[in-house]
Amino acid sequence: MSAFAAAFFFLILSPGPGVLSTAGVGAAFGYRPGARYVFGLFLGTNLVCLAVITGVATVVLASPVIRTVLLILSAMYLLYLASKVAFSGSRIAFIKADRAPGIKDALLLQALNPKAYVVNTTMIAGFPLGFQSYASEIVVKLLIMNAIWVPLHFLWLWFGVALRRLDLAPQTQRRINYAMAAAMVIVVVMALWSLRGG
Repeated sequence: MSAFAAAFFFLILSPGPGVLSTAGVGAAFGYRPGARYVFGLFLGTNLVCLAVITGVATVVLASPVIRTVLLILSAMYLLYLASKVAFSGSRIAFIKADRAPGIKDALLLQALNPKAYVVNTTMIAGFPLGFQSYASEIVVKLLIMNAIWVPLHFLWLWFGVALRRLDLAPQTQRRINYAMAAAMVIVVVMALWSLRGG
């Protein structure tokens, strides 16, 4: 069980669309909108996990065309979220974010997030815990995964909110928002590069 928990911890800790967008929403919009966003991500990641457990994800992602389309949609959506973060506190932006990304935005991100499928498939299909009952093993895995997932995402949210609360000069806050958005764009570029290589 400790190997399972450690593997999941490091998979979730590594920057991906969920944690980066969480920090970005926290930095750009504050704690309450960020907490709503994390709740949406939580629902989304558990729905993805359910799709993995039931085999729906395997059937859908068996097609290289569907995998490619999902990756492209994920990249486009993450770029959209990055633009909302980048332009949330900028007075000189061409685009003004009228509202923070919410629960629906987070649900959609997780539905299109390739990392969510990879992590959940790795954790559910791999790392047998030795339970005789498959149902018991799934329940224990879900409890461990959520016990790690929730605090780590709130830690990323805290990081974003802490940046916001520093009461930095508007120009500095804009730069932080741009940096958060740039990190999300880098994740998109890396995902598309991996697709090119595969």
